[in-house]
Amino acid sequence: MSNVAPPARARASLRTVCGRAAVGLLLVAGLVTAVALGTPALSAPGTGPGAAPGARPAPARGHH
Repeated sequence: MSNVAPPARARASLRTVCGRAAVGLLLVAGLVTAVALGTPALSAPGTGPGAAPGARPAPARGHH
């Protein structure tokens, strides 16, 4: 066994830290946008943000 310690890690530069933060924020913003755009598609028909207030979906027409 050797008693020689490995060299210390170099500190990340300010540019590297800012780049990593920007990538992280971009990923979070993408996930938030995906949830915001996907949520109306998961809601019941006639209850989304485009529906008129008080409007109900048309009843299904069956064959008599």
